Amino acid sequence: MENQEKITIIACSGASNTGKYADEVARRKEDLDNAKMACLPKVAIGDKSLIEKLKSKDAKIVVIDGCPVNCASKILEKVGIEGFVHLNTTDFDIKKGISPVTTEKVDEIIGHIKSLHFGDLTLANK
Repeated sequence: MENQEKITIIACSGASNTGKYADEVARRKEDLDNAKMACLPKVAIGDKSLIEKLKSKDAKIVVIDGCPVNCASKILEKVGIEGFVHLNTTDFDIKKGISPVTTEKVDEIIGHIKSLHFGDLTLANK
Protein backbone atom coordinates (compact mmCIF):
# COMPACT_ATOMS: atom_id res chain seq x y z
CA MET A 1 0.00 0.00 0.00
CA GLU A 2 3.03 2.27 -0.34
CA ASN A 3 1.55 3.93 -3.45
CA GLN A 4 -1.82 4.49 -1.78
CA GLU A 5 -3.02 8.10 -2.02
CA LYS A 6 -2.49 9.88 1.28
CA ILE A 7 -3.55 13.09 2.93
CA THR A 8 -0.64 15.33 3.89
CA ILE A 9 -0.62 16.95 7.32
CA ILE A 10 1.46 20.09 7.80
CA ALA A 11 1.74 21.59 11.25
CA CYS A 12 3.05 24.65 12.95
CA SER A 13 5.52 23.62 15.62
CA GLY A 14 5.66 27.00 17.29
CA ALA A 15 7.25 27.81 20.62
CA SER A 16 4.04 27.78 22.65
CA ASN A 17 1.71 25.12 23.99
CA THR A 18 -0.59 25.69 21.01
CA GLY A 19 2.22 24.92 18.56
CA LYS A 20 3.09 21.82 20.58
CA TYR A 21 -0.53 20.70 20.15
CA ALA A 22 -0.36 21.17 16.38
CA ASP A 23 2.93 19.28 16.18
CA GLU A 24 1.74 16.47 18.45
CA VAL A 25 -1.43 15.95 16.39
CA ALA A 26 0.60 15.76 13.15
CA ARG A 27 3.13 13.36 14.67
CA ARG A 28 0.33 11.05 15.78
CA LYS A 29 -0.44 10.44 12.11
CA GLU A 30 -0.24 6.72 12.83
CA ASP A 31 -3.65 7.20 14.45
CA LEU A 32 -4.99 8.34 11.08
CA ASP A 33 -5.36 6.05 8.08
CA ASN A 34 -4.11 7.50 4.80
CA ALA A 35 -2.05 10.29 6.40
CA LYS A 36 1.57 11.41 6.17
CA MET A 37 3.37 14.44 7.57
CA ALA A 38 5.23 17.00 5.45
CA CYS A 39 8.01 19.30 6.67
CA LEU A 40 6.87 22.92 6.97
CA PRO A 41 10.45 24.32 7.15
CA LYS A 42 11.22 22.71 3.77
CA VAL A 43 8.32 24.70 2.31
CA ALA A 44 9.55 27.86 4.05
CA ILE A 45 13.05 27.53 2.56
CA GLY A 46 11.62 26.98 -0.92
CA ASP A 47 12.19 23.25 -1.47
CA LYS A 48 10.98 23.08 -5.08
CA SER A 49 10.29 19.34 -5.12
CA LEU A 50 8.07 19.40 -2.03
CA ILE A 51 6.30 22.60 -3.08
CA GLU A 52 5.46 21.16 -6.51
CA LYS A 53 4.08 17.99 -4.88
CA LEU A 54 1.92 20.10 -2.57
CA LYS A 55 0.73 22.27 -5.48
CA SER A 56 -0.50 19.21 -7.35
CA LYS A 57 -4.21 19.41 -8.10
CA ASP A 58 -4.52 15.98 -6.51
CA ALA A 59 -2.83 17.00 -3.24
CA LYS A 60 -5.06 16.72 -0.18
CA ILE A 61 -3.62 18.82 2.63
CA VAL A 62 -4.61 19.52 6.24
CA VAL A 63 -2.76 22.45 7.81
CA ILE A 64 -2.76 22.72 11.60
CA ASP A 65 -1.77 26.09 13.02
CA GLY A 66 -1.16 26.65 16.70
CA CYS A 67 -2.56 30.16 17.01
CA PRO A 68 -4.37 32.87 15.05
CA VAL A 69 -1.07 34.19 13.62
CA ASN A 70 -1.45 31.20 11.21
CA CYS A 71 2.23 30.85 10.28
CA ALA A 72 1.82 27.45 8.62
CA SER A 73 -1.03 28.50 6.34
CA LYS A 74 0.72 31.78 5.50
CA ILE A 75 3.92 29.92 4.54
CA LEU A 76 1.94 27.68 2.17
CA GLU A 77 0.02 30.60 0.68
CA LYS A 78 3.27 32.56 0.16
CA VAL A 79 4.57 29.84 -2.17
CA GLY A 80 1.23 29.50 -3.98
CA ILE A 81 -0.20 26.42 -2.27
CA GLU A 82 -3.98 26.70 -2.00
CA GLY A 83 -7.05 24.58 -1.40
CA PHE A 84 -5.98 23.05 1.88
CA VAL A 85 -8.14 22.41 4.94
CA HIS A 86 -7.04 24.73 7.74
CA LEU A 87 -7.41 24.05 11.46
CA ASN A 88 -6.24 26.10 14.40
CA THR A 89 -5.63 24.51 17.79
CA THR A 90 -7.18 27.56 19.46
CA ASP A 91 -10.48 26.60 17.81
CA PHE A 92 -10.58 23.69 20.28
CA ASP A 93 -10.73 25.86 23.42
CA ILE A 94 -6.97 25.72 23.83
CA LYS A 95 -5.57 28.95 25.29
CA LYS A 96 -2.12 30.04 24.17
CA GLY A 97 0.30 30.05 27.08
CA ILE A 98 -2.30 28.65 29.45
CA SER A 99 -3.75 25.27 28.44
CA PRO A 100 -1.46 22.35 29.27
CA VAL A 101 -0.98 19.79 26.50
CA THR A 102 -3.16 16.77 27.24
CA THR A 103 -3.71 13.47 25.48
CA GLU A 104 -7.47 14.03 25.69
CA LYS A 105 -7.31 17.32 23.77
CA VAL A 106 -4.89 15.86 21.20
CA ASP A 107 -7.35 12.98 20.73
CA GLU A 108 -10.20 15.49 20.28
CA ILE A 109 -8.35 17.26 17.46
CA ILE A 110 -7.44 13.94 15.84
CA GLY A 111 -11.11 12.93 16.07
CA HIS A 112 -12.07 16.13 14.25
CA ILE A 113 -9.51 15.45 11.52
CA LYS A 114 -10.85 11.91 11.14
CA SER A 115 -14.28 13.39 10.41
CA LEU A 116 -12.93 15.26 7.37
CA HIS A 117 -13.57 13.83 3.92
CA PHE A 118 -11.61 14.33 0.72
CA GLY A 119 -13.81 12.77 -1.91
CA ASP A 120 -13.45 9.02 -1.51
CA LEU A 121 -10.49 9.38 0.85
CA THR A 122 -11.06 9.57 4.59
CA LEU A 123 -8.74 9.61 7.59
CA ALA A 124 -10.96 7.49 9.80
CA ASN A 125 -9.58 4.16 10.93
CA LYS A 126 -11.59 1.28 9.58
